[in-house]
Amino acid sequence: MHTWNADLELLSASVIGYASERAKLPKDPRWGARDAQELAEALTGAVSQDGVGGQAALELFRDVLLPACRPMDDPMMVSYVPTAPTIAAVLFDMVVSASSIFAGHWESGAGAIAAENQALRWIMDIAGFPASGGGCFVSGGTAANLAALVTARQYWRSENPDDDRRNRLAIVATHGAHASVDVIARVMDVDFIRVRSDPQGRMTADELAHALEDVGDLCPFAVVTSAGTTNSGAIDDLTQIAPLCRSEGLWLHVDAAYGGSVLASPTHRHVLAGIELADSFGIDPHKWLFAPYDCAAVLYRNPTMAAHAHAQQADYLDYVDDGEWNPSDYALHLTRRARGLPLWFSLAANGTDAYAKAIDTTMEVAAGLADRIRESEEFDLLVEPKLSIVLFRRRGWAAEDYERWSRVNAESGTALIVPSKWEGEICFRICIVNPLTDLESLDELLEDMAASSARP
Repeated sequence: MHTWNADLELLSASVIGYASERAKLPKDPRWGARDAQELAEALTGAVSQDGVGGQAALELFRDVLLPACRPMDDPMMVSYVPTAPTIAAVLFDMVVSASSIFAGHWESGAGAIAAENQALRWIMDIAGFPASGGGCFVSGGTAANLAALVTARQYWRSENPDDDRRNRLAIVATHGAHASVDVIARVMDVDFIRVRSDPQGRMTADELAHALEDVGDLCPFAVVTSAGTTNSGAIDDLTQIAPLCRSEGLWLHVDAAYGGSVLASPTHRHVLAGIELADSFGIDPHKWLFAPYDCAAVLYRNPTMAAHAHAQQADYLDYVDDGEWNPSDYALHLTRRARGLPLWFSLAANGTDAYAKAIDTTMEVAAGLADRIRESEEFDLLVEPKLSIVLFRRRGWAAEDYERWSRVNAESGTALIVPSKWEGEICFRICIVNPLTDLESLDELLEDMAASSARP
């Protein structure tokens, strides 16, 4: 099983050939979830005492399993926050898998970690973070938020050593904050103080100050702001919130999982003004920085505090603590894949100017789509887009009309646009992160919606 032989030589050619084809050919937009019983029957006997052989297993994946997965990088996959990895990143992801790198400690993965840190330094530079900043790659936005908030609690306790902890600690955020923040509060066994959003879905310093005046017996220790909420792309007022957090002794974390990628564009990065004032921020390159799943990062202004919160101690680990950069010190993990390497490789292969151009393209398409909706008599633009998310309503439609149109177009492979809600009312939400998504195709979808009558 671990020794190279003729069968593995053939399997290698098949796997690499197939992976290469999949990287350069478009996925079928009709792919999607299948019935669980159907898949269970197709998998019958695959895992058995003798196995089915590599070729048969590859065919099972190619013909049955992959078509039952949503093609998140299709240009007309514009629901949720999709992905659009570069071909260079996808190909190098195979190299990372084949290289068996343990990237938790410098001693084991120094070369990989050095390259990852170069990619992280680029992200911190475009965010305006100081040279002393640092962090690591993690699996996703939830892991980044968790790592930052555990660090924030550690910081609060270090600054308040005499506190008797009679009052429960609390995280402060708006209702529009990512759902992971609520889950993290439960995991950390802390409370959640809600801040009212303005009509654009943003946290303002005034509303934050108002919320902090009425915390009761709770003790807030961190404020979680959003740089691109998942539903509407709203950006909290970071420039005004940061000074308030500093005066109140609160850790400021920016959840920039989706929106942080706009920093790669010199043309548009101003929309995230104030992120340079944060104590930490998270970003997901697998969303809008063209990396494959799973690739997120958490960055700290003062990574030493993160190490105080996360570093693991054990006899067998003592010899690897050599003062170099151990990613296991900066988030809740020890074993870690070098998930930042495909991003680094793509940046090195394509150059950062290509990233700026791709971000600009998606922003232009989103702005063009918003213009079309604003000018149409059939639609209402619900929020002026700050990033590449467009929220709109089809006038006269009920929930079943949205659901029917969405289902028909998903099944035909035309596009995936699932309904969302804004202020309690159903609507459509389009998120553009793929530079291959063109305005002409989106125009056709709007024309089809406009021509579709509400169900009688």
